[in-house]
Amino acid sequence: FDAAGGESADTAALAEIDRHAILTEAAEHEVLTKEVKRRREAAELYRKGGRTDLAEKEEAEAAILQAYLPQQLSEEELRPLVKAIIDEIGAAGPADMGRVMPVLMQRLKGRADGRLISQMARDLLSHAL
Repeated sequence: FDAAGGESADTAALAEIDRHAILTEAAEHEVLTKEVKRRREAAELYRKGGRTDLAEKEEAEAAILQAYLPQQLSEEELRPLVKAIIDEIGAAGPADMGRVMPVLMQRLKGRADGRLISQMARDLLSHAL
C-alpha cells in the first residue's frame, strides 16, 4: 500500500481495463494519464513526508508510463493555441472562462495538462481586459 492508494489504485486501473476488454486509444490514453498523475501525486506526498526513496520510485514509474503517452506541448507551444481558441470564441475577459474551457479541453485534451491549460486561459483572459 502506498500514499496514493497503492494496490487498490492498481486494482482499479486493471478493473477499468477489464471493463473495456479492448481499449480504444482514447480509453488507453485516459488510463495511462490517470496512472501517471497518481504516481506524481504519490511522489509529492512522499517528498513532503521525507521519503525521497519512495518518491524517486514513483517518479521513475511515472516516467515509464509517460513514455507511452503522446508528447505534451510546452508552454511556448501551448500559449498560441490557447490564444487562438480564445480569439475564435470571442472571449473578452475572465467571465468567459466557462465558455472557453470546454472548447480548450476538447481540442487540447491529452496534449497538455488540464491545470496548465486552465491557468494559461485564466492569465490570457485576465490580460484581455
